[in-house]
Amino acid sequence: MAKYKIEGGSRLSGEIKIHGAKNSVLPILAATLLTKESTIHNCPDLTDVVAACNILRYLGCAIDTQDEDIHIVPEELSCCDIPDGLMREMRSSVVFLGAIIARCGKARVSLPGGCELGPRPIDLHLSSLEKLGVVIAEDHGYLECSVPDKLRGANILLPFPSVGATENIMLAACTAEGDTVIHNPAREPEIEDLANFLNKAGAKVTIRENGSIYISGVQGLTAVEYSVIPDRIAAATYLCCAAITGGEVLLKSVVPEHMNAIFPMLEEAGCAVMVDQDSVFLRMTGRPKAIKLVRTMPYPGFPTDAQSPLMALSCIATGTSVYVENIFESRYKHAAELARMGARINIEGRVAVVEGVETLHGATMVCTDLRGGAALVTAALAAEGMSEITHISHIERGYQDFDKNLASLGANIVKV
Repeated sequence: MAKYKIEGGSRLSGEIKIHGAKNSVLPILAATLLTKESTIHNCPDLTDVVAACNILRYLGCAIDTQDEDIHIVPEELSCCDIPDGLMREMRSSVVFLGAIIARCGKARVSLPGGCELGPRPIDLHLSSLEKLGVVIAEDHGYLECSVPDKLRGANILLPFPSVGATENIMLAACTAEGDTVIHNPAREPEIEDLANFLNKAGAKVTIRENGSIYISGVQGLTAVEYSVIPDRIAAATYLCCAAITGGEVLLKSVVPEHMNAIFPMLEEAGCAVMVDQDSVFLRMTGRPKAIKLVRTMPYPGFPTDAQSPLMALSCIATGTSVYVENIFESRYKHAAELARMGARINIEGRVAVVEGVETLHGATMVCTDLRGGAALVTAALAAEGMSEITHISHIERGYQDFDKNLASLGANIVKV
């Protein structure tokens, strides 16, 4: 089993290019099922992307991968189900449900796997698909979905702006008969990226100023070539890594406006942040300052995925920082591992109070989830001595060449 060995204390400095967004490429890969053929550029080399391609191959798609490009030809699907083993490889696998139903008129999938971050029920996905005409039954851990007549547009009000539910509705509705309106949808940049992909393939998806999504069904989607947006969470993580080491970093190939909720927190911590059209420069001098309050919220609020690496930065801040997690119930699993390094974090329900310490020390830690693992690496970069982080397969789900990129910035990190 692979692990990272990190000797802390090296100041990070340099520049790196940010890879394509994990949370964009996965729903876009699912959407390729509805096209004649697709070429997707800027695809990151992640285990979640490999899992998504394995699902497409199982369904009968021809796939050719070259560097950061993936070419998909979904001619004749050989089946309309996803076996349990493939579904368990990643939580986002449920996004294939809407696309398979739209393509086949039926689907059979098991409940998804991935990081255990507390209950993430897919009831919003299912109730929304039912409004579009899907009949759903559960059979020993599998979802049996069928469309007795045809998919028809509907007015759908989401009680919570779920990213996955929004994506599944978009995929199912873009070739449904009539019009669909999604009220209170997710507004993340990845949603807009999916809409842009679908529209380039011939769909009619409009995102209004109030966030509502209007979809007019079309007969089918055509061949398409598309480039995925940069990964804003990977960018935020590298900024935290540079900041905790008192370093400086230039990130290239980013969309700064996607990170507007993150920059103020880094500036409150004492970072100097300079933004250009497609780049971000950060410089940190001295010890970080405490951040008064970090409250995770749906976009455009502070992203839950950036909470963990920012908390690592707060562990050595001068003063006390408070975090309130409003998205996932179990997003503080990394706190117990950070405590092994000497961090002082008190958890009460959804609130974490981080009392900064002057120095962290190296420790052996277990990565429990994707972003929590990134937090452990962030903290280890500033700790005195050697740290070992095991179960890094979680990290490799969302960060391409994480160790190599950090090493290129001057980190003393090796993958064993």
